[in-house]
Amino acid sequence: MYGTIRIREAQVRDAATIAAIYAPYVRDTIVSFEVEPPAPGEMGRRLAAIGARYPWLVAEQGGRVLGYAYAGEHRSRAAYRWDVDVAVYLAADAHRRGVGRRLYRALFEVLRRLGHVNAYAGIALPNDASVGLHEALGFAPVGIYRQVGYKHGAWHDVGWWALGLRPPPSNPAEPIPFPMLDHASLHALLENA
Repeated sequence: MYGTIRIREAQVRDAATIAAIYAPYVRDTIVSFEVEPPAPGEMGRRLAAIGARYPWLVAEQGGRVLGYAYAGEHRSRAAYRWDVDVAVYLAADAHRRGVGRRLYRALFEVLRRLGHVNAYAGIALPNDASVGLHEALGFAPVGIYRQVGYKHGAWHDVGWWALGLRPPPSNPAEPIPFPMLDHASLHALLENA
């Protein structure tokens, strides 16, 4: 690999690469509770659907996507609209290089600018690497769903971690959709991520 790692907004054209990064997590691990890796077309649909409201970022080096992070709806009830669920996935050779931290830090700053207050991460257990990453970034454990998912012949727990993105305002403004974020400030933010 060569060149500087840069963080940028994901594009639908990244769908095949993102699907390829995600596939081993689905196929070979309990990290994802999906059981069939989504095809590039499906990943493109997800990218477009999520991107209509929430940020989806990629880390790129020398034109190659190393990983991605995104936010999505935490729950559908209106009172949860300031909260998001977040996730980060990396290519096999991008682990332990700070890529996940950079993606998450950029994502969290974008989420703050959009007006979100809390981020939540669900982690299939055991997963010491993911727990370590999230806790190093300030997430705190909030609970465990015991034996909630069955995959690869066993029942698995999912732990939940929370991160306050900013102090909860007493009268919060509505969070703005990601596409409404000023692109000049987004590019400046991502250039410094």
